Amino acid sequence: MWTNLDRPPLDVRALRRALVDGPQASWSRLDVVTETGSTNADLVAGAANCADRTALIAEHQDNGRGRHSRSFSGAPRSQILLSMLLKFPGIDPAVLGWLPLMTGIALVDALRTVGEVDARLKWPNDVLIGGRKVSGILAEVAAHGPSPTVVIGLGVNVSMTADELPVSTATSLALEKAAVLDRDTLVRAILRGVAAEVDSWRDSNWSTDALAHRYRDRCGTIGQRVRVDLPGGEEKFGTAVDVDEHGRMVIEMEHPDSGRLAVAAGDVTHLRPVS
Repeated sequence: MWTNLDRPPLDVRALRRALVDGPQASWSRLDVVTETGSTNADLVAGAANCADRTALIAEHQDNGRGRHSRSFSGAPRSQILLSMLLKFPGIDPAVLGWLPLMTGIALVDALRTVGEVDARLKWPNDVLIGGRKVSGILAEVAAHGPSPTVVIGLGVNVSMTADELPVSTATSLALEKAAVLDRDTLVRAILRGVAAEVDSWRDSNWSTDALAHRYRDRCGTIGQRVRVDLPGGEEKFGTAVDVDEHGRMVIEMEHPDSGRLAVAAGDVTHLRPVS
């Protein structure tokens, strides 16, 4: 029996009717668990026995992981903690790096349309509102081969209060006065959006041209002065000017460096312009 009236549990039967069994079904399976260590880890471990388009949601995680194995957690039922297992027959493995970016497009569109918030993408896989992080995305390849299996996880801070946020640079939909805080509504919009993105990408024979264009339109990093912390500890400064066809952030370098740098991996921090 749940007692927090502000944080009701997800209605798994209604979600299944809408997403798995209904006339607009786009997913093969959807499960909700009360608690787990990591929904991504659970799906990766069971990938061999999972059908394409399997979704797993947890009301609480005690070992959630983001990029670089950073941990994150929140009060039960205060977030959307969702992982999706997807299979990509015939895809070029070289473009699998686009998966978190593709997911970011669907997530931003869902938050803008349903939540009516000015969500923007921070390269490569965060979602910001007003410069503060409301969501993060992590993609992991669970099986290679001619039909790669990928698990994509995302977390969205929904009803978290300022005191519950892990860092001062985070936010939640509640703090940003989103029009909708009902997690069932948000989950439906996110999962339908991701399925539509996959369908569109598959229909293009896995071309990244349209994907790159739509990512750029939603990317708040382009045009920002940034610091890039590269693997190995090196720092570079410059202005983000583009996302290229490989999904890399293109940086116009500052003195003493010159020219452009295409960054495939690294942490990007938005900086204030030089006065």
